[in-house]
Amino acid sequence: MKTSIKIVLCLFFAIAGLSPSFANNTNKKDIIAEQTIAQVSVPSDSKITVQKEIATPSKAQNETVKKASTDSEKAIPANAPFLFWSQLVLLLVIIYFGIKYGGIALGMLGGLGVTLLVFLYGVEPGKPPIEVMLIILAVVTTSSSLEATGALNLIVSYAEKLLRKNPNKIVFLAPLTSFTLTMLVGTGHAVYPLLPVIYDVSIKNKIRPERPMAMAAICSQLGITASPISAAAAALVGIFAAANLHVSLIDILKITIPSCLAGLLLAALWSLKRGKDLENDPIFQEKIKDEEQRKYIFGDLEAQTNKFGKKSKTALALFLLGILGIVIIAIFPEAILPLDKEGNPLKMSIVLQFVMLAVGAIILFATKISAKSISDTKVFNAGMVAAIMIFGIAWMSDTVIENNKPYILSLISETVTAHPWTFALAMFCASAFLKSQAATLLVIMPLGISLGIPTPVLIACIPASYAYFFFCFYPSDLAAINFDRSGTTKAGSWILNHSFMIPGMIAVWTAVIVGFGLVELL
Repeated sequence: MKTSIKIVLCLFFAIAGLSPSFANNTNKKDIIAEQTIAQVSVPSDSKITVQKEIATPSKAQNETVKKASTDSEKAIPANAPFLFWSQLVLLLVIIYFGIKYGGIALGMLGGLGVTLLVFLYGVEPGKPPIEVMLIILAVVTTSSSLEATGALNLIVSYAEKLLRKNPNKIVFLAPLTSFTLTMLVGTGHAVYPLLPVIYDVSIKNKIRPERPMAMAAICSQLGITASPISAAAAALVGIFAAANLHVSLIDILKITIPSCLAGLLLAALWSLKRGKDLENDPIFQEKIKDEEQRKYIFGDLEAQTNKFGKKSKTALALFLLGILGIVIIAIFPEAILPLDKEGNPLKMSIVLQFVMLAVGAIILFATKISAKSISDTKVFNAGMVAAIMIFGIAWMSDTVIENNKPYILSLISETVTAHPWTFALAMFCASAFLKSQAATLLVIMPLGISLGIPTPVLIACIPASYAYFFFCFYPSDLAAINFDRSGTTKAGSWILNHSFMIPGMIAVWTAVIVGFGLVELL
């Protein structure tokens, strides 16, 4: 089989979704790890601790490699191609209808898929990503307290003041504020209150709104992998911990934060001159000839007038202290955390759960808000939807891949091992369809671990888990289009020629390239 054909197969498998159970059943030297280490050079002077782990595997890792090697040596049955491809088609159908119906439908249909696989094919169901779901629930519950206390609007008000004081820099400041907001609260949906402000500042300063609006929407999602409390971070911590890879939250963030910022800045630089200036845009000029249209486009948008009391400021301060505490624990786990039965510090996947819940409880006591107000927030609702989506589709993906592992590895192991960069392409393709970085990482990252791809390479590929701008049907993209009353931010007439495509591509692939450079240097 030619290399090009194998690469296409890799991408096709990625679109279908791949199993998170690799994270539970394999370590970083799974199946072909010894062959990979011989083929892929890993810099000996790298400071990322996971590279040292590759050279000196623990007892647990050796046991996992032995088990994985045994699995890979199992005879592939004669009907393996039929079993895999028919199950893959079923998975694709489930994903298609899940995306069509949206929301929790992807999770419920994933459960339907598991049911069909068990009763039609007689396979054993895979393992749902319970630990990751628990982290998401803990983080979302605490983040929801920000909205309940008004602290989320307080952050938005600070961002609004910054934008209105520096209108000429809005093409850079708009994505930076949305990126930072996402880093702080762990969800890109926090960008919605900012979008009308960005539009208002742009149109009143005769700046083409498409430039900052598209960038703000893109960077609100790009910031997810740079957030220590996002669902994607939770997924990564859980995956690496389950695989016994000693990758800390800091190991991840010190690559994702600077690489994503580099992508942001380059995409913003390109956006400075994108499209025609409003005074030279014939379509825009034709619109404002109509007095009603002119009033609609330039209509006044009231600035933030809410007065924030002590409750909002207290909640925000406590939340930021909680995030700082998590970062400090991640940097000095041996000095802060108690040891488990094996003499190692507690896993950060567990620490994230009880620390975030504790921060939420402290905010609850300090602000005296009702618990019901927390569960009624939009952030809480979005978080629960994300957890259910991940629950179903990751479970079905796990079931398909775990029951077809030998055949799949026989098809793609050679290509991915020889060309690790194709792993980033696989992740990008999966994300374009799954529309969730956490779900993408859950179903794709374990494949890289099972194939023995060096862990620094896996970390460098993380920004590629954001590709759902490719088809601009994501809520933040649609919101940017709707808030832009000038019509310059658009979906495009050919599906792919929309306002988010080029800046999204620049941001993501710049981040990936910079990430590969950083893992060599840090």
